[in-house]
Amino acid sequence: MDFSLPRDIEQYRQRIATFVEEQIMPLEKDRANYDEHENIVDHHLQRLRGEVKDAGLWSPQMPRERGGMGLSMVGMAACYEAMNRSIFGPVCFNAVAPDDGNMMVLEKVGTEAQKARWLQPIVDGRVRSAFALTEPHPGSGSDMAGMMQTRAERRGDRWVINGHKWFITGAGLAEHFMLVARTSDDARKGLTVFLFHRDQPGWEIKRRIPIMGPEEHGGHCELIFDGLEIPDDQVVLGVGEGMKVAQIRLAPARLTHCMRWLGLAQRAMEEALGHVEMRQAFGAALADNQSIQTMLGEVAMEIEIGRTLVMKAAWALDQGSFARKEVSMAKVAVSNVLNKAVDVAIQVHGAKGYSQDTVLEWIYRYARQARIVDGATEVHQMLLARMLRSEGNDFWHWEVADQ
Repeated sequence: MDFSLPRDIEQYRQRIATFVEEQIMPLEKDRANYDEHENIVDHHLQRLRGEVKDAGLWSPQMPRERGGMGLSMVGMAACYEAMNRSIFGPVCFNAVAPDDGNMMVLEKVGTEAQKARWLQPIVDGRVRSAFALTEPHPGSGSDMAGMMQTRAERRGDRWVINGHKWFITGAGLAEHFMLVARTSDDARKGLTVFLFHRDQPGWEIKRRIPIMGPEEHGGHCELIFDGLEIPDDQVVLGVGEGMKVAQIRLAPARLTHCMRWLGLAQRAMEEALGHVEMRQAFGAALADNQSIQTMLGEVAMEIEIGRTLVMKAAWALDQGSFARKEVSMAKVAVSNVLNKAVDVAIQVHGAKGYSQDTVLEWIYRYARQARIVDGATEVHQMLLARMLRSEGNDFWHWEVADQ
């Protein structure tokens, strides 16, 4: 059982870490470099994206022949963690949701024509994308198959879409969209995934939903579909294959969230350590206080547990598994420890941690959505309980290597 990184992956990780340290971290410190939605301003983003490309660190999830780095999921886990030491990091490397998941699924299941038209511009950084799945009540959330209300009806050589989506990440800036809609009432083959361009008529952004923030580029939007027409060549994988497309997309996308959240959790601990080593109280550094040590030690351990779960899930995906169990465990553990890490970091900072003098309040507000997005914690726990009931003691089996 080998827990070491391949040498080339470690070299990439170090180069990404150095780029983040030298080129991205300095921008974080000045609020003039934040846009109105509390992310990096566009002119700095475009400059940094060019520098990332020049450094050969662009789109780590994509094959080299498509302009990416060609990393495995294990390699991505190491590198994404390093990217998100900075809150501005992942978007600079073209490794942020929802583009990340959209690129991976289109690379895996798209036709060559779809890859050329819909995928390559995202890989190149010329357009942004969105994945339109979630609906307001009584529509689909975690129960996608059973509750989907948005419908696509066949009319001649077109599909006509009517429905309502919301909390669609990145939709405010996206040009390329993936849309999940119901095409029949079949319990297993009732959903289909479609591609469409921002300029196609028959849909609108109703609003950019105000959130606790901060926001990803493009926000979280509410969309209305009223007669959007889509031809057959913009169907992904095939009519009725929407659940399969979603399964292929969601597991890697959930895991890349976890990879990035681990970087943020470590950043919170970095901020906490810097403060408690420096801050004196009652004649000693806070770092020498036993209660402070207990808090920091517990979070450090839980971050390492999260890293181990993420790496196991990444390895399973690289072996061709859907890794549903492994990804769910990682999602629960890492979303929890991100929230705990930043909460502890703010606590040891006192009032300063609650201010905008540190990055912690930004991470704190961002972290709360981690336990909701891509399946709430309770949904993943329910899935794990079902697997436990089905597998019994085999739930904890070891994979055995070939001799």
